[in-house]
Amino acid sequence: MRKRFVSMAVLAVACGTLPAVAWANDSAQFPWTGAAAKAAAAAATPPTAKEGASPPAVTPAKAANATPVPDGGTAAQAARENAAPPAAKENAAPVIPAKKIFGAMKAPADMKARAIGAYSRGCLAGAKALPIDGTAWQAMRLSRNRNWGHPKLIALLEKYAGEVKEKDGWPGLLVGDISQPRGGPMLTGHASHQLGLDADIWFTPMPSRRLSKTERENLAATSMLASDNLSVNKKVWGDGQVKIVRRVASYPDVERVLVHPAIKKALCEAGDTDRKWLAKVRPYWGHFYHFHVRIGCPPDSPSCTKQAPIPGDDGCGKELDDWYKLLTAPPKPKPRSVEPVKPVKPKPPLTLADLPAECRDVVGDDAAIETASPQGKSTPAKAVPAPKTANTPSAPAKKTKSAGTD
Repeated sequence: MRKRFVSMAVLAVACGTLPAVAWANDSAQFPWTGAAAKAAAAAATPPTAKEGASPPAVTPAKAANATPVPDGGTAAQAARENAAPPAAKENAAPVIPAKKIFGAMKAPADMKARAIGAYSRGCLAGAKALPIDGTAWQAMRLSRNRNWGHPKLIALLEKYAGEVKEKDGWPGLLVGDISQPRGGPMLTGHASHQLGLDADIWFTPMPSRRLSKTERENLAATSMLASDNLSVNKKVWGDGQVKIVRRVASYPDVERVLVHPAIKKALCEAGDTDRKWLAKVRPYWGHFYHFHVRIGCPPDSPSCTKQAPIPGDDGCGKELDDWYKLLTAPPKPKPRSVEPVKPVKPKPPLTLADLPAECRDVVGDDAAIETASPQGKSTPAKAVPAPKTANTPSAPAKKTKSAGTD
């Protein structure tokens, strides 16, 4: 008789007249669930399943359409709970690079002036713009909107321009990049220039006329290097360039003046009896058509990270010799390897979280409004490359950086 009930149960499940899972677990309705439950469960097993085989793994995608499970929940619910962290990560808002946030700022933060953080990881509050035209200077590459700086640097540049014209007979300064309205990482170029304490000055003297907007975008700065990239070109380098570097390096507020090693060598050989200023002139890759002026942390900026002090000597001995060893060293042979060389992943760009916390206040709510360049079609990324001139030899082949990378 018991066998007959089992057979009938199997037949009922097979014909679809009874819900297999509910019948196998509802002992109140069917008190004889022992053998009948086993038979019903066996009858409800998919045809592809084999006895003794492990049940197929339930993936989140498959579980979304799963049938109810005995505990009253669903496999889909379980899958969603297990998959919650990845789903949250996928749906999280993308992290915006800090350079897009700061590159979008069109005006300075209306705050007390201060430099915040390090020269290559910080921002600027209360910036002041260098006027694009002065009595002894003209600002270049206006589409970049990088003629902003800490008020102390702007005052120094205006004073400097007047003195080189009045005391050194220099026609005037062509001023390149300083900083963005609120400092921070830039859309293109420079790793530093983030505090409004750095400025690029061209070695090319200012013309006697006011340059047009187009000329300021496309006029090529003249390289000071000879064709060997190891010495200066005497046709364009002269006493005037020596005087303007010496003057700016003599200011107490200036901590660094970066130039190409060949230019440093020419300055060392200029025969100046006062050599204290030479210690501030530091050789570095690039910087063969402009020099980089950097002032120290202003007193109003307690969050500004100071640099290490410069060495005590003039830098014209062993340090310069070491640079020339780098410039003249033969290229290293590429290693032969059977295994394919894995490409090196570039470092992720800095985000707002990588900068000092005060930088969040500097950008304020504007950070969520706009993340594109403020110049529209004239973005720095699409800037027209300056044409080469007869006096613009190619840059040194070894690690030479182009404009705006210091």
